[in-house]
Amino acid sequence: MNFLIDECLHTSLVEVARSVGHQADHVVWLGLGGQADWDLMPRIISDEFTFVTNNARDFRKLYAREPIHAGLIILLPQVVPKQQRELFQLLLAELGPDNQIMNEAIEINIVDGETRMVRYDLSKRLD
Repeated sequence: MNFLIDECLHTSLVEVARSVGHQADHVVWLGLGGQADWDLMPRIISDEFTFVTNNARDFRKLYAREPIHAGLIILLPQVVPKQQRELFQLLLAELGPDNQIMNEAIEINIVDGETRMVRYDLSKRLD
């Protein structure tokens, strides 16, 4: 997979993805820092990035408008970089090396001290 990490998440997530054989980059490293969410979408779609963010509300809506995309990953809640890495590592282990999430989203969250993952079709969810 080819991940793009949002600027609201730590740059160390790039290495987490790369360490298990994925391609990855960070919004800031591509000179896209500070751009509005909707201005990022053309680049995300054209480069077939699977976008990783903490901004669930905005990106769920933006992705739901796209007929085809390489997927959205949402890390919740906003946590320190060490916990971001741990959540992302768990998610990548669950996906495995060849699992694609075309037109889907995966949310990984900590609820009452437990990690929970939810995978869903974005075309059927607009909240």
